[in-house]
Amino acid sequence: HFLRLQEKLKFKMVFTSSSEIYGDFSGVMREDVPMKTPIRQLNDYALSKWVNELQILNSADRFGTETVRLRLFNTYGPGEYYSNYRSVICLFVYRALHKMPYTVFKKHHRTFSWIFDTARTMANIADNFKAGEVYNISGDEFVAVKKASDMILEQLGMDDSLVEYKEVEHHNTIDKKSDNSKAKRDLKHRETVKLKDGIAETIKWQKKVYGV
Repeated sequence: HFLRLQEKLKFKMVFTSSSEIYGDFSGVMREDVPMKTPIRQLNDYALSKWVNELQILNSADRFGTETVRLRLFNTYGPGEYYSNYRSVICLFVYRALHKMPYTVFKKHHRTFSWIFDTARTMANIADNFKAGEVYNISGDEFVAVKKASDMILEQLGMDDSLVEYKEVEHHNTIDKKSDNSKAKRDLKHRETVKLKDGIAETIKWQKKVYGV
């Protein structure tokens, strides 16, 4: 519906895609990978985001629409209210605070992105809009999901007795190692908060919001 409106009204659009579109790709995730390498998306969410990206490219070719695509990598931080479908940082913090069990997949690694870094970079598109471009929006740290869980538990003074460890979640990408150099070049993207400090701020926010 947005594409049909865009074709009619000729507005510029920013589309938020996802790092999930990289599917079973196991290398460094650069923006041109999906157009060069056969990839299998591993869940319906990833499929829908990749289909949307292809629809955007087709609309640009056929009707000259102008869109920038963003692939967000595991954005987290204050303002993310808990549900079963939130980021792992949000899930782990909330469940640890409420003494609820959660699962950690030991072979998975992620590049996380502090919410305020993501928001600032998205705002910067207004000053340097390049139609047709696609950007990975991510932090610089590439860490094991288990390490993120360990950071949370350490800051809460808890052990891992509530954690169930499994090797792999088969319907999600195992490793998401991002190349964010294009976003740094064009959109002045930068990581301002390290994961350890971002986790501390997320814990502080959740404690206040949920009265824990």
